[in-house]
Amino acid sequence: MAKSQAARGYVWLQCTETGDLNYRVQKRIKGNPYKLALMKYSPRLRKHTLHKESKKK
Repeated sequence: MAKSQAARGYVWLQCTETGDLNYRVQKRIKGNPYKLALMKYSPRLRKHTLHKESKKK
């Protein structure tokens, strides 16, 4: 099988304003020290807000 699949994993994106875990995305875990920060839609606020990478609690 492909070696690159083992280096990828899922992370959750947490809304910075409400604290909700709205999205789960794939990311290359191995060799990537940076955290994701994306503007995504927040259903609770009904607008786009900053979502940062976090681990599911």
